[in-house]
Amino acid sequence: MSKLKTIPFDPADYLDDDVAIATYLSEALAAGDAGHFQEALGTVARARGMGGVAEVSGLGRESLYKALRPGAHPRFDTVQRVLSALGVHLIVQADKQPAGTA
Repeated sequence: MSKLKTIPFDPADYLDDDVAIATYLSEALAAGDAGHFQEALGTVARARGMGGVAEVSGLGRESLYKALRPGAHPRFDTVQRVLSALGVHLIVQADKQPAGTA
């Protein structure tokens, strides 16, 4: 019996346009897990090129890696700078049924 060969899946390989990136980050944010969103943000930064994202955001490359590594707790302004460097932004909208209403 031959062994099945697989290759590692990296979503960064498929985030090649603005719509895909915005959708990927929106879905990660909708999951409600800050760590998941942070990981997705790091994946998008890798897809766009960490050096370029660091330069445009005004962060050092090493600082960017540290801010987006698993378990890190980046400041909100850091997240905003990275999002801006990626050409996306957060949008707040009301829930269809706000919490505490019947």
